[in-house]
Amino acid sequence: MSEFARRLVAWQREHGRHNLPWQGGNDAYRIWLSEIMLQQTQVDTVIPYYLRFLERFPDVAALAAAPVEDVMALWSGLGYYARARNLHRAAQQVVERHGGQFPRTAAEIETLPGIGRSTAAAIAAFAHDERAAILDGNVKRVLCRIFGIEGFPGEKAVENRLWALAESLLPERGIGPYIQAQMDLGATVCTRGKPACARCPFHDDCVARRDGRIAELPAARPKKAVPRRSVRVAVVLHDGQVLLERRPPTGIWGGLLALPEIPEQVADVKGWADTTLGVECATASPLAPLTHTFTHFVLDMQPLRLDATRVAAQAMEPGHGWQPLATLADAALPTPVRRILTALSAPDLFSGV
Repeated sequence: MSEFARRLVAWQREHGRHNLPWQGGNDAYRIWLSEIMLQQTQVDTVIPYYLRFLERFPDVAALAAAPVEDVMALWSGLGYYARARNLHRAAQQVVERHGGQFPRTAAEIETLPGIGRSTAAAIAAFAHDERAAILDGNVKRVLCRIFGIEGFPGEKAVENRLWALAESLLPERGIGPYIQAQMDLGATVCTRGKPACARCPFHDDCVARRDGRIAELPAARPKKAVPRRSVRVAVVLHDGQVLLERRPPTGIWGGLLALPEIPEQVADVKGWADTTLGVECATASPLAPLTHTFTHFVLDMQPLRLDATRVAAQAMEPGHGWQPLATLADAALPTPVRRILTALSAPDLFSGV
């Protein structure tokens, strides 16, 4: 075992995380579920979702057989919803193409929807002790700081250098503990902001610490102007229910239930609701605006409350659905939509109501 791997594993044995709900076994399904949920999401946020998912979908066959709407409902609030759609598609492929047995090698695992090289390697390492390197955001940060790797890790040349370095550091045996140690060091010590350098096993060897460049490494993504989009949404209420639409399977909030968007050119919102949604409303009142930040753009939402006095048949056609406000917790809603609807119980948050 290399000195780097030996020191890292020894540190993890004493200071790492050992009681996470997905640790302590080699069930590839549970490992895969945790790895997908942990992408772009903190451990504390993931744990309750992970436990609820396992209760509802205890194995890959149960997940594959479930309606995608049920999967999206359980995922609601966790964000990055393409992960949930890919999770469901991958489960179906495991059942259809692999007889319900999760693939064993990183190369096979990587062919499943939503699984990249690093995630596939982590699953194979934890489930089957395959000797494969990972390179998630935490590992990139650790390697850039300790070894002084210049450049933005998202650039292909820099990423290729990091992959080569990660592979060169792999131990011959005990790959699972080593991979876990890499994850733990980046998540709990070598963090993006305020790293705990005094607790790092590479404190005396880290190039970034030695050269006073901890804040500079890894290099930040080159700055680009973040686009901003504005949208009006209709909060149509009738008999304690709200009118929702199923989003297309791809794109923003794909597969989730959302509030109908009011086209930018519409000036007569009540007339639009009557002709397009099939609901007649007495008033259209603005609610408190809301801003939601995505990875690549910022969305400014202006909800308008419309209390329906008459509901036509077209409002009951496929693609629309009336959701009781009392059952919002069970609905597959994007976070900002849930916030808007939850605020309906606090009228003081609204303007013009």
